[in-house]
Amino acid sequence: MKTVAVIGASLDRTKFGNKSVRAHLKAGYRVFPVHPRETEIEGLPVYKSIRDVPEPLDRVTLYIPPGAGLQIIEDIAKKNPKELFLNPGTESPELIERAKALGLDPLRACSIVDLGYHAADI
Repeated sequence: MKTVAVIGASLDRTKFGNKSVRAHLKAGYRVFPVHPRETEIEGLPVYKSIRDVPEPLDRVTLYIPPGAGLQIIEDIAKKNPKELFLNPGTESPELIERAKALGLDPLRACSIVDLGYHAADI
């Protein structure tokens, strides 16, 4: 089973951070929601940091502002995900440059669409 960390997962079912959790579940991923203040999202335990995710990750998908992404990009790189999605609004030239410098190949695309879904349908 593929694994994904959704950084910026949300309790609010109208937000993309929640839609991503549901879309990845629907696509058969084992989902690790990451949010510093939540404890459960869509029935899943929430991890305060990507450092706390106990398994290797196939995919990391960001739903946080670029500045917040810059603060955790080194922690993401240490998890060595096969894919890093910078969803619309999460990317910045600095974040992309730093991710590449750390050996990541950031994808500037919507991870929900990549799964074959449209966010409006989730």
